[in-house]
Amino acid sequence: MSYAIAATAGHEPSLSQARAGFWGLALGSIGVVYGDIGTSPLYAVRESVLAAVGPNAPTSEPVVLGILSLIIWALLLVVTAKYVLILLRADNNGEGGTLALMALASRALAGRAGLVILLGVISGALFYGDAIITPALSVLSAIEGLKVATPAFDDFVVPITVVILIALFSVQSRGTAKVAALFGPITLIWFAAIAAAGLWHIGKNPTVMFAFNPWHGASFLIDHGIIGLFTLGAVFLVVTGSEALYADLGHFGRGPIRFAWLTVVLPALTINYLGQGALVLADPRSIQNPFFLLYPHWALLPMVALATAATVIASQAVITGAYSLSRQAIQLGLLPRLEIRHTSEALFGQIYMPRVNTLLLIGVLLLVALFRSSSALASAYGIAVTGTMVVTAMMAFVVMWRVWRWPALFAAALIVPFLFIDLTFLSANMLKIVEGGWVPLALGGVVMAVMYTWRRGSRLLFEKTRKLEMPLKSLVARLEKKPPPVVSGTAVFLTSDPEFAPTALLHSLKHYKVLHEKNVILTVETADTPRVDPAERVRIEPIGESFSRVSLRFGFMETPNVPRALMVARKYGWQFDIMSTSFFLSRRALRPAARSGMPRWQDRLFIGLTRAANDATDYFQIPTGRVVEVGTQVTV
Repeated sequence: MSYAIAATAGHEPSLSQARAGFWGLALGSIGVVYGDIGTSPLYAVRESVLAAVGPNAPTSEPVVLGILSLIIWALLLVVTAKYVLILLRADNNGEGGTLALMALASRALAGRAGLVILLGVISGALFYGDAIITPALSVLSAIEGLKVATPAFDDFVVPITVVILIALFSVQSRGTAKVAALFGPITLIWFAAIAAAGLWHIGKNPTVMFAFNPWHGASFLIDHGIIGLFTLGAVFLVVTGSEALYADLGHFGRGPIRFAWLTVVLPALTINYLGQGALVLADPRSIQNPFFLLYPHWALLPMVALATAATVIASQAVITGAYSLSRQAIQLGLLPRLEIRHTSEALFGQIYMPRVNTLLLIGVLLLVALFRSSSALASAYGIAVTGTMVVTAMMAFVVMWRVWRWPALFAAALIVPFLFIDLTFLSANMLKIVEGGWVPLALGGVVMAVMYTWRRGSRLLFEKTRKLEMPLKSLVARLEKKPPPVVSGTAVFLTSDPEFAPTALLHSLKHYKVLHEKNVILTVETADTPRVDPAERVRIEPIGESFSRVSLRFGFMETPNVPRALMVARKYGWQFDIMSTSFFLSRRALRPAARSGMPRWQDRLFIGLTRAANDATDYFQIPTGRVVEVGTQVTV
């Protein structure tokens, strides 16, 4: 999602406009940023208490206070201290997220960034596991509220969930710009409703306020041993969605995100968790669904409807995040080109990726069919998020040390305690591998294999292609010494290495035996910043009378549009006319080599990814009528 502060062109926004923009961004962040973490009360307390005492054993005050204490301090340490106060400062030209952090850290390490890139690949891969589990778990937990209203709905929970999820993914192609305006107000109502119910039950049993004492949480872990570690894995459910704080930094800004958390989200969540604890102390049987049992019977159906809306919003935020992450991964060379459609002329971040959407829907429906309840699915949740948090902490240390120029010991002193907490949560969640934790690990492993194969295969293909090409300046010198027949117009040859003559140019000379009046060797570069200043978009270097080398730079958050970028070249004296320009592209047919730099399975995977990649013509938004493709066969 992208929200912008409106200002009159050519004038600084007034104080009132700035305030209105701030409140609008804060409200928008409540809906988009906090949708996931805001729906955790639906299942977090239930799963934590059940992990501690089981479904039939009675609860006790020390157990409930211990769990509530762990929940409160997880919110304060992991979300508030680590993400809200520290990581929101680690922006890459205003953008956040693990891949933006990876680009920032790898730029600081220059040639020694291999480990950082690996960490970025791991975090990106794990995010897709989270993106598949979140919609399934959130919507299931909301619809299960119908069983509290009446057991007659028991058999309809899964079918209703499937229908809602299919509808959610089906409308993605139309964009969410219109409904996004409702996300903030609906989620604000949600937080008000969960706080009101929690406050009512706290008033009945103020004892739960002692949970703010961290000793209750520490003594619970000490007394319960391995059971305490299992419980900690369930407690972690309260902080899932924290990565969205960082990922949406560029959309809403540091100030509105912090304000929304400290004034609305954190108080509402804390009050609701304490209220659920008070209810469980008063009636241990309510542990079967303490969230919905906070409300009187007449309010159950309205709360199910509100919870469904909140979980759909939370799912929408994760889906949108998957699109953004995929675009960044493509630009950073971690995934093949995939179709990207812009669904809004006003909001840059509003994109739709058909293949990513289809794969997410298939994964979500498989999880619903496989687990069939939020309790079963909760076991699969957590590993992907904790893994991402560990990786984020490691990369944050690099940024503090090399980008912010902090002393290494000072940076370590700040980040190691948070890394210890993250590793503890990761260890607790690893205990749930057999119960379902294998799902995000398997999904992450598949995505990692794809990213690693694409990156490695692309490098090997680049090296083999270079051997078939010749230095560009040598070719230009030969052509000027003995020029072929010249035809009017401009020829643009796309290449990834501007120092060597593109294969398409060599084959064009070989087959057509003519040269265009103007020839451009075009390279599209991806910067390690989110966006590139339009003034720095184009670089032109003349090489000979009829040749010039043009480089177009795009940020990893931008979608390349070659014709539009070339229009900027007019400022540099190049008279670009799309109707008299032909774009020459090489279309490579890949075949597995007898001896390759990769195992045979990786060869076949890379070739399959290449065939599935979106056409360069569409990806760079070049008019199809102006494209000439030259086929070549390469073994990898």
